[in-house]
Amino acid sequence: MKEGKTYIIAEIGQAHEGSIGILHSYIDALVETGVNAVKFQMHIAEAESSSEEPFRVQFSLEDKTRFDYWKRMGFTLEQWKGIKKHCDAVGLDFICSPFSNLAVDWLEEIGIEKYKIGSGEVNNFLILEKIAQTGKPVIISSGMSSFEELDQTVTFLRERNVVFSILQCTTAYPTHPEQYGLNVIQELKNRYKAPIGFSDHSARPETCIAATALGAEILEFHVVFDRQMFGPDSKSSLTISETKELVLAVRNIKRALDCPVDKNSNENFTDLKQIFEKSLALNKKLPKGHKITIEDLEAKKPKGYGINAAKFKDVVGKTLIFDKNKWDFLNEDDIQ
Repeated sequence: MKEGKTYIIAEIGQAHEGSIGILHSYIDALVETGVNAVKFQMHIAEAESSSEEPFRVQFSLEDKTRFDYWKRMGFTLEQWKGIKKHCDAVGLDFICSPFSNLAVDWLEEIGIEKYKIGSGEVNNFLILEKIAQTGKPVIISSGMSSFEELDQTVTFLRERNVVFSILQCTTAYPTHPEQYGLNVIQELKNRYKAPIGFSDHSARPETCIAATALGAEILEFHVVFDRQMFGPDSKSSLTISETKELVLAVRNIKRALDCPVDKNSNENFTDLKQIFEKSLALNKKLPKGHKITIEDLEAKKPKGYGINAAKFKDVVGKTLIFDKNKWDFLNEDDIQ
């Protein structure tokens, strides 16, 4: 993760629908958006599931069980090596969530540099032990975890000297504004003194922008070519064009946060103030000896051609020394 730069992860997840060709097309599309990393999920059906696993939501029209779905979503080790090679070639960090110890073995053979821990694995200390032994950093998604559960995981990782970061996340697809938990970002920062980010399922670009403004150092969100596509995450994802706009917005917001404005100093506006600020003028023709009232005065641009408009109270009640025409600027030597 680059120091001082928001780390942006676009998750392909299951958007490839089991097609290795579609998966590679997502990588090529994401290169153009400016994200830092692309994230995958490594599902090896036999190692992580069984025919007894039910669907949380029966979304698939072609898979009888969740196990069947995971089998259809899986790729071979050689295909995964090709995926990692493609990411390296285009300059995208390869991040993956393993869902079995076997997946960790495969990822180590592939050469992964950091792991993502899905919200359902945060308290799976068997896989966490396996990952800890690799010495690689991990990004934890806190979606289904209470603070008590996160405390246990953080203690476990710290005891093993694992470098970690945590993402505020709500496991709801899609999430609604009242579910975002943006307040938790600062709570996580205060509690764990570690890099904190935000994992989003809202399918709305403003959510990650708000998270950036609130101090998120890592952003993660699902991507899809079109939200009408089949799949469990499509309606919770951003499109490629939305991702590109989001990255630009996040970079701009982060730059703004890194460049605080000193409101006590306005030296940079000296020339503009000369143009936009105003001088006192008279709004009617007035004779010598006239005692000026507020109804006689107007403020006209630019500054410096008459008495500063801000000092109008000092002028009211003063007497004109000379005849003045309508719209003439009023100067100190015109009054007594």
